Amino acid sequence: GIPQEIQPEPRGDWTLADHHYLTGEMLELFQQLRQRVLDLDASISEQITQHYIGYKLNMYFVCIVPRASRLLLYLNLPFPDINAPQGLCRDVTNIGHLGSGDVEVAISSVDELDYIMFLIGQAFEKQIEG
Repeated sequence: GIPQEIQPEPRGDWTLADHHYLTGEMLELFQQLRQRVLDLDASISEQITQHYIGYKLNMYFVCIVPRASRLLLYLNLPFPDINAPQGLCRDVTNIGHLGSGDVEVAISSVDELDYIMFLIGQAFEKQIEG
C-alpha cells in the first residue's frame, strides 16, 4: 500500500531544547533563575510549554518566556499589588501575552537575580496566602 502521510501529533512533551533562545548566556541565566524559583518551596512544579516555562503550586505564579537577549517574566498578581522599588515592571493586565499574570518584568543579567526573586517572591506569597 501507499504510505500514509504522517501528521505531526499535538505535543505535550515540550522540553527546554524546544526554546531555541535558551543557549549560552540566556541558558545560564535561566538555569540560575530556575534553581532559585524551585528552591522557594518543595511543592513547586515546573511546566514546560511551547511558549513559556511556568512554575506553580496550584496555579502559575510566574511564567518565563525566553527571548534573544532577556527572559520575560509574567508574575501572577494584580499590578497595583506589586512592590517594585526599581520600577521595571509593566502592567500587562489588558495586553495579550503568552504567560499568565498581570505584571511583566524582564531580566537580562545575573546581577538582577536578587531583585527579580524579590518580585517573584511576592507572587509566590500571594498564592500561598490565596
